[in-house]
Parts: sequence; structure tokens; C-alpha cells
Amino acid sequence: MKTIVVSAVSIVLVSILFCPMAMSAPSMPDDLQVVQPDPSLPKELSAFFGKWEGNDSYAEYIYVVEKIDNEKAKLYFYRSRPLESAGAGWFRYEGNVIKEGKKYKLLYRGVTGPIELTLKGENSLNVSSPVWSLRFRRVQ
Repeated sequence: MKTIVVSAVSIVLVSILFCPMAMSAPSMPDDLQVVQPDPSLPKELSAFFGKWEGNDSYAEYIYVVEKIDNEKAKLYFYRSRPLESAGAGWFRYEGNVIKEGKKYKLLYRGVTGPIELTLKGENSLNVSSPVWSLRFRRVQ
């Protein structure tokens, strides 16, 4: 009997220590409509496409660029904790594609004002607003 109790406690402790990230990952939105970028789209622009994750001392964040073309991008944004002006969870936005020289950026209006997304290399997405900025990493 003592062996069973020790085994059960060990399993619970391992689950608590090693699985919190897997258990806390949000499920993707039901209406997510991922559309691969057109192959003729410039590589510098199609590089925005995909799933990006970031965090700070307050919350965990996810961006999904589900569709992108030369003019618009459809985005999903996830925040694990609420802000004073907005709740937690998934939020859908449509952004404008802006070309500056040979570089691109995505711009949309969020709850904290205009939000700008720029790439730094292929696996780093910089997101900034008038009141905050954060770097995201590509996960898919």
C-alpha cells in the first residue's frame, strides 16, 4: 500500500513540476482560417505568416498571422491576463501592410492605440505600441 501511495504522489509532483506550460497553452480559436501566402508574395512579407509567442512579467501572448497579401493581414492575438482596458483571451484584427523601402511592417489599431509589427530576421517579430513593446519568437 505504501508503494502505491508513494507512486501516486510522485506522479502528481512530476505533473505539477513539468507540465504547467502544456496545461496552460490556450486552444486555438474555432474560426481560425489559416491560408498559406501566395507563392508570388515577396519573401520579406510572407515571413510574417504563422504563429508567434512572447511573454513579459505580466502575461503570455500569441500572434497568429492567419492570412497575408500585399495590402492586408488577418491576425489573431492572445493575451493570458486581462488589461485594464481589455480582457484576456483571443482577439481578431485586420492590419494594413506597409512597405518602407525593402522592409515591410503590419499596422493595426489595438486597445492601446496603433500596433506595429516588424520582423527582425526570420524568427523574431517585434511588436510595439505607444505604451509597450515586446519581441515574439516563431513557433510554427
